[in-house]
Amino acid sequence: MGNLEVGAISDPRFEFRTFGREFDAASFRMARLSSPVPEKVWERKSEEIYIVSATNNKNNTKIRGGKMDIKTFIQKKDGLEQWNPLMKGEFPISRKTLEDEVFPAFAVEMPALTKESYTLDEFLGMVKANEMLRAVRVEKQRFGYMVNNTICEVGNVWINGAKLVTINSESTVLEDILKTMKDVGIAGYENINYLQAVKRVIGLIDKPFAT
Repeated sequence: MGNLEVGAISDPRFEFRTFGREFDAASFRMARLSSPVPEKVWERKSEEIYIVSATNNKNNTKIRGGKMDIKTFIQKKDGLEQWNPLMKGEFPISRKTLEDEVFPAFAVEMPALTKESYTLDEFLGMVKANEMLRAVRVEKQRFGYMVNNTICEVGNVWINGAKLVTINSESTVLEDILKTMKDVGIAGYENINYLQAVKRVIGLIDKPFAT
């Protein structure tokens, strides 16, 4: 596996990811080409809430297990995207964090914050009250691989119950990702990140998926 560990890749990382109805041939090749990976990433399941803003495509916000994680888009290079952590927090979350980091990341008008901290349900209530924001439930079933020393996965994803399949490759080395895309047969597809996929499903972006 070289010097990379699944789930512990160092920044800055670049990623290719796409979404569609199926990637059966590419998934088969990814599994066959993969180096051995730890058993804990053979299959992972999670339930998350993505907070998407009609006014912002730069920041990717998700909540899992009572914790909020915001990543921000840095640059695009050779068709690959680089995202870096912007904020990590957990609920109950402080008014200061909401004022200084969370709502500015959404690029929407600040709600009236009268309490010192807010629970997850209270926060989701504020999201629901803002017509520019949507809270979207995302279920994931992910199968982890390692191809050309890049961290890869194939995943079944349900976005508000609508099923899609995703496939990805990420690494600090762009050439390794590009080789992996070619080797597994996904080089011709559009790079679609989670934020884009969620917005396409709920109708905030009017674009098709890769397959």
